[in-house]
Amino acid sequence: MLTLKRNNLFLRKRKYDSTGSLSKLAWIRFRRNKVSFSSLVFIGLVALLSIVGYWITPDKTPMVNEQNLLLATLKPGSKVTVLKVCKNQDIPTRNIFHKLLYGQENKYQSYPLSSYRFSSDSIIITEYSKDSSGLEIGFHLANVCYPLYEKSGSKKQGNLISFISLDGKQIKTSVEELRKQITEENIVQKAFILGTDRYGRDVLSQLIIGTRVSLSVGFISVAISLLIGIFLGAIAGYFGGKIDALISWFINIVWAVPTLLLVIAITFALGKGFWQVFVAVGLTMWVEVARVVRGQFMSLREKEFVEAARALGYRNFRIIFKHILPNAMAPVIVISAANFASAILLEAGLSFLGIGVQPPMPSWGGMIKENYAYIILDYAYLAILPGLAIMIMVLAFMLIGNGLRDALDVRTVD
Repeated sequence: MLTLKRNNLFLRKRKYDSTGSLSKLAWIRFRRNKVSFSSLVFIGLVALLSIVGYWITPDKTPMVNEQNLLLATLKPGSKVTVLKVCKNQDIPTRNIFHKLLYGQENKYQSYPLSSYRFSSDSIIITEYSKDSSGLEIGFHLANVCYPLYEKSGSKKQGNLISFISLDGKQIKTSVEELRKQITEENIVQKAFILGTDRYGRDVLSQLIIGTRVSLSVGFISVAISLLIGIFLGAIAGYFGGKIDALISWFINIVWAVPTLLLVIAITFALGKGFWQVFVAVGLTMWVEVARVVRGQFMSLREKEFVEAARALGYRNFRIIFKHILPNAMAPVIVISAANFASAILLEAGLSFLGIGVQPPMPSWGGMIKENYAYIILDYAYLAILPGLAIMIMVLAFMLIGNGLRDALDVRTVD
């Protein structure tokens, strides 16, 4: 039995030695934590979903802001038949990268319908209505299929219709061809998997594109906090003395102000907007990073490898960033995961208060603000869905932080 235990210990030690570095060992330990690793995979999938956003959203218009009041507050899973009518304006076709980042303006105006019929050279639809009281609207067949030049009009000669398109082309076609094209291409069925809001916008599209705001705020805010916090904490912890006293005084002053109030103050100073939220949140999250980095530097600056670097004549800048900082990054990484979750909550709170991301740009906090009144009605899901998205995202980052803390803790014995 004793020999078996020794062999197991030897094999485990050999396995760890073969990893080559402490970072690889930490990664192995992190992967063993199934909950934290699953959270990391989930965050990766959500990030991928936000990147390909406009390629997969049902609403591909910029800011997923295609409104139709006739489709307001549809239940999840609803399906509606619509007639797509060409807009008589020149709408440029964007390249694939522009569509990925900003979407594509719709070339058609959608008219929900409950029924339709053809009459001579027109199509007459009965507008969709929840109480079956829709009005009848007529559209010329040519205008449904093609964007027309405003002053040209159309002429009908027997069974043929001639008109000038928006690009100046003279087009002549038959009524039967136009009716067939409308039936096959312009009358389509739209499905709303998560329903619509009070403006008739697709909720699923808003949730997907809103993910971009939350993740972007997290990444950029954490990056800003790391730049400021690591720099000030490293300077204070390494040099000490009056420099440490001055920086510590500044840290304590900022630490004493409530985070949300400080964010609101910075937001008012910088103005409302997308990028202003990033800066405002980032400028309030560096304090905790600076305190931790300062403590780590104070404990590491007296170590033998730092004394050896000084004896070799290395400059302070190199000792700080090449020798001490890599050894102090473990707790900073853990704090960054927690700060990421805090940034998502702060952005949602600012958007809910109306001083964060501004409409029509979708954000989870903004969705809650627009729909919180429905929480006591039959449409509570309009506010619950973005709230669940925020909760799950924050929980995932907190679980990742816990996993990183355990994986980077050298005192933990496997």
